[in-house]
Amino acid sequence: MSMSFGKITATARYLPEKIVSNDDLAEWMDTSDEWIQSRTGIKQRHIAETENTSDMCALVAKKLIDKSGIDPVDLDFIIVATMSPDYTSPSVACQVQGELGAKQAMAFDIAAACAGFVYALATAENFMRAGMQRGIVIGGEKTSKLLDWQDRSSAVLFGDGAAGVLLEANEKASIIKQMLRADGERANSLTSGFRKNSNIFHEGPETSATLAMDGRGIWNFALNDVTKSLKEFIGEETVDYYLLHQANKRIIEKIARKMNEPIEKFPMNLMNYGNTSAASIPILLDELIEANILSLNSNQKVVLTGYGGGLAWGNLLIQL
Repeated sequence: MSMSFGKITATARYLPEKIVSNDDLAEWMDTSDEWIQSRTGIKQRHIAETENTSDMCALVAKKLIDKSGIDPVDLDFIIVATMSPDYTSPSVACQVQGELGAKQAMAFDIAAACAGFVYALATAENFMRAGMQRGIVIGGEKTSKLLDWQDRSSAVLFGDGAAGVLLEANEKASIIKQMLRADGERANSLTSGFRKNSNIFHEGPETSATLAMDGRGIWNFALNDVTKSLKEFIGEETVDYYLLHQANKRIIEKIARKMNEPIEKFPMNLMNYGNTSAASIPILLDELIEANILSLNSNQKVVLTGYGGGLAWGNLLIQL
C-alpha cells in the first residue's frame, strides 16, 4: 500500500468583531499610538467580548466544513494549538469535536504558545502518513484574558482570533520538511496562567497568573536562535514566501535582512491583529489565499515559522 500524505485543501479564519486601536488603549494606560507603532508595527487588535477560545475555534472548524463539503463524521482528528484554553480539561479540541458532531475524530490540544500551529501541523502530518484520511488543525487564542491590562509592555502587543486548515490524504504532501525545537532552560522568558501550588496540606506563595514576558530575551531569541535554525532549515531551497509568527514588525524585518531575502517575501498583518500567538500564522495564511497571493494547488513553496513561549520554535516547508 502506498503512503498517503496530508494535503491542505481548505483554510479559514475568525476574528472577533470588536477592534481596539492604539488610541483606545491610550485612554486608560500610559501609552500612545506612536509609542506602540514605532516599537512593534501594531496599529490595532481584535478583542473577543462574549466569545471564548473554543467558540472561535468552533467557528473556524465550521467554516472549513462548509468550504470543503465534507461530513464532520469523516474527520479522523481535530488538533487545536492554544495557550488560552477555556479549561484545563476538557481540551478546546474536544469542545470543537462536540460542536461539530465529529464523532469519529480523536481530539486534543497542543500547548506550544506562539509555535503551537507549526507544532500542531507537523503532528497532524505525521498522523496522515500513518494512514489517517482527513483532519482539522486550528490555532486559536483569547490572549486578552491572560493579560495584565495595566502593563503597557505586554497588554498592547496581543489580540484574539483563530484560524486553521483542513488536511486530506493525497499522494502529494503539503508539508515537505519540518524542524521543531525547544529550550526549556529559558522557560521563564514567557509565562502565563500560573496556578498557585496550594492545597489543604500546603500553602504556596502568591504568584501572578497573568502573562509575563522578558521582552529583550524574546527579542534576542528570535534574532539569534530562530534565525539560525531558519537558515539551517532552508539551506539552498528557493522559497516563495516566509510566513513568520506575527509578533513584531522590527523582528520580521531584521530576520529578512539576516536571511538576505527581500522583505516582500515576508508578508505581515500584525498591524491589524497584534500578536495572536498560535493563531497568527494560519490567520495570515488564510488572508493570503483569500487575496490570491497564495493559491492552493499552485506548487508555491512557503515556509511557516513559529516561535515563542516554551521556549519553543519550529519551521515547516510547505508546497501548496
